[in-house]
Amino acid sequence: MSIADKSSLRHAQFGDSSRRIRLQTFVRLRWLAVAGQTVTVLIVWRLLDFPLPLIEALLLIAALAAANLFLSYRFSPTHRLEPTAAFALLGFDLLQMAGLLFITGGLANPFAPLICVPVIISFASQPLLPSLALLALAIVCTTALAFTPYSVPWYPDHALAVEPVMQVGVWCAIASMMSFAAFYAYRVSHEATQLADALAATELVLEREKHLSQLDGLAAAAAHELGTPLATITVVAKEMQRELGNDERYAEDVALLRSQSERCRDILRRLTSLSTDNEEHMRRLPLSSLIEEVTAPHRQFGIEIKLIEASSRHGEPVGNRNAGILYGLGNLIENAVDYAHSTVTLTVEHGAEIVAVTIEDDGQGFAPDVLLRIGEPYMSSRPASQDRAGGLGLGLFIAKTLLERSGAILSFSNRQPEGSGARVRIEWPRWRMETDQ
Repeated sequence: MSIADKSSLRHAQFGDSSRRIRLQTFVRLRWLAVAGQTVTVLIVWRLLDFPLPLIEALLLIAALAAANLFLSYRFSPTHRLEPTAAFALLGFDLLQMAGLLFITGGLANPFAPLICVPVIISFASQPLLPSLALLALAIVCTTALAFTPYSVPWYPDHALAVEPVMQVGVWCAIASMMSFAAFYAYRVSHEATQLADALAATELVLEREKHLSQLDGLAAAAAHELGTPLATITVVAKEMQRELGNDERYAEDVALLRSQSERCRDILRRLTSLSTDNEEHMRRLPLSSLIEEVTAPHRQFGIEIKLIEASSRHGEPVGNRNAGILYGLGNLIENAVDYAHSTVTLTVEHGAEIVAVTIEDDGQGFAPDVLLRIGEPYMSSRPASQDRAGGLGLGLFIAKTLLERSGAILSFSNRQPEGSGARVRIEWPRWRMETDQ
């Protein structure tokens, strides 16, 4: 992968659009909230016959329903919300829920934990900063619920007294549950988004590699299609030269026309040869040729790349050209060259059952924390002064994913003794290497 390609992948913001939720999703959740609140209020008022401020409660529910109707009328169902708009809607939902709880007993209301719902939704779907602002607003609302003058709906002849200590306990329970659930939702959502971004980048890399490997076929096809009209032009040029060759007005132009048509024919002949002379080399690769192709671009950086062939080339596996394997091995070799002091060693072996490539460098090896999380798509950039392999991120994830798609099993470790370099072993079942990819 070129420097420009790496830069474009590093700055690609795959996750921005994934955090913009459709308005229709919010609308449907709100209708569910309207239905649930309405049913609950009617059951408490009608079935249980508890006294409660019915008009105020219905007005708050109607406000939520009216906002829903306005949004459905004003915006398209496919409209996606910006983070600020999502914060405003979730803030409105939070205040509406807090108002409903405030007039029905505050923290003594058994439905008080529902005030956490908008916060959890925000942390699961929105950026961190507006989510933290919503969490702070929710804490303020929860605190306000402790000072409500309204009593919880209950039997008229029984006084339901909630002691201050219980109020504090409920406040602490709601605040801690809200904070923990919000953090948990954010981490799960963030890792899922990060993984989706990395997989999208993987697909882009794979498509690019496949596209490059098919350019020779496209060039040959273009040469074939252009051959017929060019042959006609050449025949006409010859006829014109025969008829007008003695005419001083046109002789030079006709000769130029014929020479340029011959030049075009030579160019098309060379393009056609890309498909005929090198087709087998491009389509089928022995293991030794594959290794040479992935190591060649990295021999110009002052690091010796030592190749050890533990098995004879006789009977080596030959498989179809696989862009994923080429990119994956190339990326691992590039990482080894980056961190090596002077030498990178490639050990290639094959047998009746397996094909294995081991890449070792004489650097400092993998840092312990990196070794535990190797291959995760954490988007970190390595500082220029960093000596240990602590900056592995998206590139290694892409390489690992592409190689695993080809059937490989990867293992990462440090050479012994400690600090003598890193080791990566890639192992395929032989039949996977030789199967059409």
